[in-house]
Amino acid sequence: MLLQNKIAKNASWIIGCKIAQAFVAVVIGMLTARYLGPSNYGVISYAASIVAFATPIMQLGLNSIVVQEIVNEPDKDGEILGTSICLSFFSAILCVAGIFVVVSCLNSGERETIIVCCLYSVLLVFQTAEIIQYWFQSKYLSKYTSLISFFAYLVVASYKVVLLVLGMNVYFFAVANAFDGLLLAIAFFVIYRKKGGTRFSVSLSRAKKMFAKSHYYIISGLMIVVFAQTDRLMIKNMMDNSCVGFYSAAVVCASLTSFVFGAVIDSFRPKIFECKKNDYSSYERMLSVLYGVVVYLALLQSIVMTLLAPIIIGVLYGNAYDPSIDNLRIVVWFTAFSYMGGVHAIYFLAEEKQKYLWFMNLCGAVCNIIMNYFFIPRFGINGAALASLITQIFTNVVMILILSPLRSCIMIMLRGLNPAFIGNMLRHFP
Repeated sequence: MLLQNKIAKNASWIIGCKIAQAFVAVVIGMLTARYLGPSNYGVISYAASIVAFATPIMQLGLNSIVVQEIVNEPDKDGEILGTSICLSFFSAILCVAGIFVVVSCLNSGERETIIVCCLYSVLLVFQTAEIIQYWFQSKYLSKYTSLISFFAYLVVASYKVVLLVLGMNVYFFAVANAFDGLLLAIAFFVIYRKKGGTRFSVSLSRAKKMFAKSHYYIISGLMIVVFAQTDRLMIKNMMDNSCVGFYSAAVVCASLTSFVFGAVIDSFRPKIFECKKNDYSSYERMLSVLYGVVVYLALLQSIVMTLLAPIIIGVLYGNAYDPSIDNLRIVVWFTAFSYMGGVHAIYFLAEEKQKYLWFMNLCGAVCNIIMNYFFIPRFGINGAALASLITQIFTNVVMILILSPLRSCIMIMLRGLNPAFIGNMLRHFP
């Protein structure tokens, strides 16, 4: 019961702060999108997509294993975090340089696009410190990271308001996320030390051990980004910046409640890993509960947004973004399946089956690129959304059924979709 209370309180802190942050984000995002217009908003979204491709390389897959490492060896948390941050930092420097080279080649002659992408990429350097948040997760102390993230976002939101008032150009908006990353990095370090976190250290043997487990997630993460971001890149090259803006607006709306799913998954993760060590039946039961909660919440969100799409787009973005309405009705369904993939990731790591991730996601990435190639010319941005929906279903359901070592995951998930089971389990939570 004590651990169940910890999970519930941990999730409630994350969700509470994220609700407040989401409200601010909606208001600021709405004003920013209206001010920049579909074209400039599309450039910012394009830069975000480029940086997203580099993020899995910067993370080196370490973000997927840190919680489990700390749960298994709590007395080595300083070494685990220090080694992870050091590896990620050097990787981030290389990624920033790589982004400049790649964008200069892909968008030769587009000076504004190159500058925006380079400014946006600075975020990667500061994101290396975000790995500290997994220490808080492992200790069920996510209220601290949630509060830090909220106040940092308030500062950045204020910065954006100033930009809007002064009528600044798109370059200043491009560095906003990097500013947010800097504030988070400083705050995470300070609070970590104040809450008794041990001094960071770097160990070559630890680096080798962690990388041996995490490297599967690099390719897997890249493949996930491919079918999450390729649509925007292909829309830009096959259509124009405005269409990228319309598509991005729909994706942002569909992701408004993503913090709820992230909070639930993050709060369950350490408990599931603990159960895996001590009680396998409890481990499967907790995993089933997580599947049930995530899937049912995703279905509810998808139905509501499908029905209210005209109102959501109209209120948040205005008539200039009307092409995003039908797009949102499709996009919201593929995001639902992506949340299911977040639960799969916990299962793969707990069962040490992460070696299958790269193949599964590679197949999904190839599927997405092929469908985008044929669907975008015929259906425009709605074709990109449809391609992503099919890809998510193929990757998170069909591929798991095809790969026999992963099929037990489906049985655990189906158990969690039983309304009687999920209702009985949730009654034990306060």
